[in-house]
Amino acid sequence: QVQVVESGGGLVHTGGSLRLSCDAASRFEVSAMGWYRQAPGKERELVAGFFSGGITNYEDSVKGRLTISKDNAKNTVHLQMNSLRPEGTAVYYCNANFRIFGREYAYWGQGTQVTVVS
Repeated sequence: QVQVVESGGGLVHTGGSLRLSCDAASRFEVSAMGWYRQAPGKERELVAGFFSGGITNYEDSVKGRLTISKDNAKNTVHLQMNSLRPEGTAVYYCNANFRIFGREYAYWGQGTQVTVVS
């Protein structure tokens, strides 16, 4: 009934670009949706996301280089990543919060690897 599927990712050189996409397939309402990343030995952190109340958040180091966009009709979000840096190397996960019978549940995609080499 709920599925979060990511696409995109890969290997690029410093300064390159990648585009990640995430589809949240469900008959339930999506209340929040965004991208997180986890680098080796580090905790998972928010990269960019849309939240309740129309709030859009970006992690400070990606502001001006990464842009999140959404297609509400399809429960799809995209993350356009420009001017990538080696410190952006991580597994990127899509998160979608669904409102199911009055309660919120968080679902994660399987993750997609982004590698930035100098």
